Amino acid sequence: MKQLLLLRHAKSSWDDPDLIDFDRPLSARGLKAAPLVGRELARRGWLPELALVSPALRTRDTWRLLSGELPAKVQAKFAQALYEAAAADILAKVRQVKAGTGTLLVLGHNPGLEEFARGLAGAGSDEAALKKLADKFPTAALARFDVDGDWAGLTFGGARLTHCIWPKDLR
Repeated sequence: MKQLLLLRHAKSSWDDPDLIDFDRPLSARGLKAAPLVGRELARRGWLPELALVSPALRTRDTWRLLSGELPAKVQAKFAQALYEAAAADILAKVRQVKAGTGTLLVLGHNPGLEEFARGLAGAGSDEAALKKLADKFPTAALARFDVDGDWAGLTFGGARLTHCIWPKDLR
């Protein structure tokens, strides 16, 4: 069984109106939330073997702060295709992951990441997690899925949502 972790970037700042979207940094709230999520991943033993990360500044910074809390270094691939990606584009990137990867983390943006998470949840998903995900997928939100089979065969409705964790749950 494989494990898929979907993480929306931590809260970004809108303080500088001259910055393009790609270059927005994390806000003070985001700077606090990202390491909290990393500590929670470590505490639960949900340790990615590979991270697919959008190359936008806020996702890179989220990854830097989160991964600094993990007990071991994790390979990160920064994929332009994840920036402003639709759900189908995210699925296509996940399907390219090597079969031997047991735990994968995808770090990206809404609305595509939220649509991907909702679309992925199939039979056997946790009811409380489904309800939480149906409501919203806020910044620094984490959704955990169990996946049977290889990444190449993943389909919408083909994973079991087991957990949804929001940053406010960790304070």
